[in-house]
This record gives sequence, C-alpha cells and structure tokens, in this order.
Amino acid sequence: MKGIIGKKIGMTSYFAEGGKQIQCTVVEAGPCYVTQVKTTDTDGYNALQLAFDEAKPQRMPKPLLKHFEKAGVSPKRKVVEFRDFPESRNLGDTVEVDIFKEGEKVSAVGTSKGKGFQGVVKRHGFSGVGMRSHGQHDRHRAPGSVGASSFPSRVFKGMRMAGRMGGDRVKVANLVVVKIFKEKNLLLVKGAIPGHNGSYVIIEKK
Repeated sequence: MKGIIGKKIGMTSYFAEGGKQIQCTVVEAGPCYVTQVKTTDTDGYNALQLAFDEAKPQRMPKPLLKHFEKAGVSPKRKVVEFRDFPESRNLGDTVEVDIFKEGEKVSAVGTSKGKGFQGVVKRHGFSGVGMRSHGQHDRHRAPGSVGASSFPSRVFKGMRMAGRMGGDRVKVANLVVVKIFKEKNLLLVKGAIPGHNGSYVIIEKK
C-alpha cells in the first residue's frame, strides 16, 4: 500500500477546464522520510515507516530521538507505517507528493471533529417525536421509547442514544486527485476530508 502523511490546510474552489467549479480539500502532503524498513526476515512482514512534520528535540523522548538519529532524520511529530509499500526504499529516503497522479482515486484517513455530548437528532439523525401542540412540552428532539414494555424490562445493547459524537478515525474512499503542486508539496483532493484544519491525514493509493 503506497501512501503519504499530510496535514489538512483547508478547503477551496478549483476551476477546471471549461469553468467547472470543484470543491477541494488542500493537503500539505509530505515530504515524508523513511525512518524504518521492515522486512519479512526481520519483522515477519514488509512495511515502511514514514515520518512527517518537524518536532522540537527537547520535547522528544530519548529512545525516539535515537530512532530518528539512526535513520539520519531530524525529529518528526507524526510517524505512520505503510504495509507492503510497492517500491524499495532506504533509511532517510524521501517520499513526496509526486507518488500520486492527477485524476487517480485515493483514500483519506483522519480523525473527525469532536462534537462533544450530543442528542439523538444531531448524533443519529432522528426526526424527533410528538407534535408541537396538544400539551406537548420539551419533546421535540426526544428519542421516544428506548425500552420494550415489561418484557424484557431492559434497554437492548447498541440502542442509539445521546452521547459523545465525533473524534473517531474515519476513512473516506474514492476521492479524486484534482491538482498537484509539487514545488509546494500541495495536493488538491475533490470533496471533504475528515478532521479540522491543521490535523494530520493519511492519503493512500487505492
């Protein structure tokens, strides 16, 4: 699986040929550095460990500092492992945005925005119960009955109820690479990518 670590910059409009407007997410993709090469002989599987985004050495644990030092790379903030990377790489090699091509489909993995404690209407899309008249009071966004009468006299496991929303690892597939700016390490992907601006995302080739 070939991929790269990036940082979500924000969203913008891109005008393609013919004046068609495309809503895109701007991702600062790389450059990433190879900090570990895993093989079947030494680790039981093939993988590449990539690191991205400069970090302050004084905030880094000593074992991790030695890990980056062994690879000949300055300390990084984000480290991700990609299994079965199709190309052979060595420690310290650079993986840049040019591994992608304009028009190809990719997947984006990120952490969705945390919404805190939310009700069933926002969290699960409930329509609410009851009418807005005839003596109803504060029941417009209520979930309705969650039990099943006297039998089984309990709430079933997995019942959709109010609770914390967001902050989950989300993968969005079949996104199209609209434009690549290699000199700026920028990637324009059609559509939205999970996460807030400045959050780390993983862009994978299909």
